Amino acid sequence: MIITILLIVKPTVNALFLEGLGADNLAFGYLFIAATAIITSYFYNQAVRRYSLRRIMVFSLYFFAFAFILLSVLYKMQVIGSATLYIYYVISGIFAVLTTSQFWLLANMVFNAREAKRLFGFIGSGAIAGGIFGGYLTTILVPFIGNGNMLLIASVFILACIPILSMIYKKGYVSRTSRYTNAHHNIGDTAFKLLLKSKHLTFLALIIGLGVIVAKLVDFQFSDFASQAIPDADRLASFFGFWFSTFNLVSLGIQLFLTNRVVEKLGVNSSLLILPLSIALGSLLFLTFPELWVLIIIKGLDGSLKQSVNKAATELAMVPISLEIKNRTKSFIDVVVDSVATGIAGCLLIFVIKALSLPSNYVTVIILFLILIWIVGIFKVRDSYFKSFRQSLREAVELSEGTSRRKRKSPLELGKRILASGDTEQIVRYLEHINSRNAKILRNKIIPLLEHENDAVKIAAINQLYHYPEGTALEAVRKMVYLKDDEVVYAAMNYLILHTSLNDNRIFDSYLNHSSDYIAHAALLCLAKEARQNKKIASRYNLELRIELWLAELELPNSDHRPEELSFLLESIGYAQIPQFYSFISANFNNRNPHIVSHAIEAAGISGELMFIDALIDFLTVKEYRNVAIEALKNYGESISEELLAREAEKLLKNNTKKYIPAVIQTFETQASVRVLLRLLKSRDNLIRRASAKSLYRLKSKNPKLNFFPKTIFRLLLEYTFEYRDIVSSRKVIKSNFNAEAYENLISSDDKIELEIARKGLLEILDKQLQLRIETIFKLLAVYYSRKDLDVAYKGFISTDRDTRANAIEFLDNILSPKLRHVLLPLLELAIIEDADVYEEILVDSDISFNKALVKLIEVGDGHLRLPVIYLIQFLGDTTFLPLLAELQITAKNKDVRSFASLALKKLQPALIDTLKD
Repeated sequence: MIITILLIVKPTVNALFLEGLGADNLAFGYLFIAATAIITSYFYNQAVRRYSLRRIMVFSLYFFAFAFILLSVLYKMQVIGSATLYIYYVISGIFAVLTTSQFWLLANMVFNAREAKRLFGFIGSGAIAGGIFGGYLTTILVPFIGNGNMLLIASVFILACIPILSMIYKKGYVSRTSRYTNAHHNIGDTAFKLLLKSKHLTFLALIIGLGVIVAKLVDFQFSDFASQAIPDADRLASFFGFWFSTFNLVSLGIQLFLTNRVVEKLGVNSSLLILPLSIALGSLLFLTFPELWVLIIIKGLDGSLKQSVNKAATELAMVPISLEIKNRTKSFIDVVVDSVATGIAGCLLIFVIKALSLPSNYVTVIILFLILIWIVGIFKVRDSYFKSFRQSLREAVELSEGTSRRKRKSPLELGKRILASGDTEQIVRYLEHINSRNAKILRNKIIPLLEHENDAVKIAAINQLYHYPEGTALEAVRKMVYLKDDEVVYAAMNYLILHTSLNDNRIFDSYLNHSSDYIAHAALLCLAKEARQNKKIASRYNLELRIELWLAELELPNSDHRPEELSFLLESIGYAQIPQFYSFISANFNNRNPHIVSHAIEAAGISGELMFIDALIDFLTVKEYRNVAIEALKNYGESISEELLAREAEKLLKNNTKKYIPAVIQTFETQASVRVLLRLLKSRDNLIRRASAKSLYRLKSKNPKLNFFPKTIFRLLLEYTFEYRDIVSSRKVIKSNFNAEAYENLISSDDKIELEIARKGLLEILDKQLQLRIETIFKLLAVYYSRKDLDVAYKGFISTDRDTRANAIEFLDNILSPKLRHVLLPLLELAIIEDADVYEEILVDSDISFNKALVKLIEVGDGHLRLPVIYLIQFLGDTTFLPLLAELQITAKNKDVRSFASLALKKLQPALIDTLKD
């Protein structure tokens, strides 16, 4: 409707202007439009702050309607002077940019990013169709009713837009939009300041402004040549109306058949290049053939592409901007930037073409120069578009999670605050993760912590002394040997041995036979640790005998020892690597005291003995001991990876332990770890897949310089995506296409009940499988692409807000390679699409039978998925599944799958006999 009105008003006002003032005064008209836009933008900006968009739009429509009614009356009274022509030329120019800007802003509020990409092309075609209708209507009616009555018709159409706008709001379409924004602190900024604060908006305004300047220069050439060829105003208006409508007809064809495909294929940013490159080629042609027909082609390219591909791409480029900022800046860009650009075009015509008395052909040279800058601006928009989208999506995720981004303090500032706060847990945690550089900088704050009242802080402080010169704080540490805390005494003694110039033998001579159990036991542990590298010292101080005497002491009647003593003994046995004492470690795996169990696990890992591996793997399933068990397995070195892979290949690992194996391999943080994790990703077990993907993800964050074999990961991504598609398709069939009547003759009434229960149970497991698989895919995407970008995308995708999920998918559209985008994005869209037709279009195999869906799940599923499928099959009474079950009974590697297949075969055998009888 808006474009219909525009194509009635613009030819009419242009014809009156050219008849009354001539093409030479178009430049002054451009300048007046620019000046008026700047002045009105201030009042418009104030109105946006105080009133709703709906109220502003209604007021604007009333204003333009009555303005054109007044012009019609003045025209009929034949009292239009030069001033009136300039005023209405300005009004028509402001109307063209303001109303279309308000319309597209409303469209952005109604549709999310993915909906916009699908529908903006169609919406744009409606606008173009309106332009065609308006242009041809003007061409047909002007000769019969004149320009004055055409302005009355335009006013009626403008007033008709108001009830349509009210209906959109009343239906609640606008309220669907996501209101996320983090720009509330900018509420007092003007639109111009907001524009400057955003690089994306700045570059976008630049290319829009350049596009307008080029369009005005093209329009000037077109109007100049046309007015010289057609001096009569009515014939000129008819000429303009015909060609404007023809341009819109071409634009409609492009919009309907090419725009969506072009934007989806090339992306938003590449699509923006089509218009400037096309005009550049046309301009080069005009330099060769300076005739009207060439200008018609150039104007046609500008008019058709601007309202189709370029318009859709420009509006989509605005999607990443939050709605609050968009509401404040879009009209500014579309009105002020457009108008200022129009004024610049006017200045170029006045001060360059007219002042130098150059023929209008020289305008083409200026156009080519501006197009060069325009193209550079588009490449800048490409970079800023992606960054803005990421920022916008991050803000949406934070808002939906109820969190806000705070400016992070530097590690040093954070460390100073924590070390001075007195919070024991925070101090210990910070010191455990501090790096060498910061430890040296914070030396004056760490050393005083040796006097801290909390023993855990003392130990953490001692461990930081290794970053300083040998013998630092020697006397303070030496005193700590005599404290009554086993861990503090051990930490202090270990420091004296490893990081001071004191003679180790003198230390052992002084402390091994000390009367204090705290000191003697800590000394024995230090001896066992030192003997790991120095067998002579073990022999010199009779390490084996001392451990044996300590064990004998524990067996004495009424023997009472602190848990810490027992823990030290366990670790001493681990470091000593004396097999005859290993049974003591095994026995304490079952100790009632969790502290002792943890140290037994540590001791097993320290020993590196193969006999403990299975026990340590079992401890991975116990949350309390999981981290200790991982560290213990890590102590075996990278050879543990092959041991774990061998157990997985032989199906010796329990289901509840599999998902923790990659976490063990990850701890080595080597290239070999990457290779092993990639081998685990080829497992059919999805728990192992997810855990391996998570471990690769963490490994990349810690050591991004490793080779993660992107080609292998890409192949795995495609494989996982195809499997995901098959499961989604099968789930749809199992949920919606189940026909119980088809199995009535095959199963009993009791089996019917069990069948329905089994079907519902399978659907629940499928939902969990899909969730698990999509998480795995996103983790691998984070390894293949930027981790930070994919973290934002995944959080957006799992958000409860539908629009945020849609924007996350659109964000991925800008990241993924074409092949992966084509396969994965449609599947992700199923999470937010409610249209059944679109659902069918994406799932091309959704018409498969119920039985084929079950077979497909057997083919792509792991043991966790196969079990419920086999369980359901046994209640169908369908003997066509017998060959499949027989094969699973023999070939399935998972013993539970073999067992279930065997039970299902037995269940179906009576049905087979009945079939043979029939």
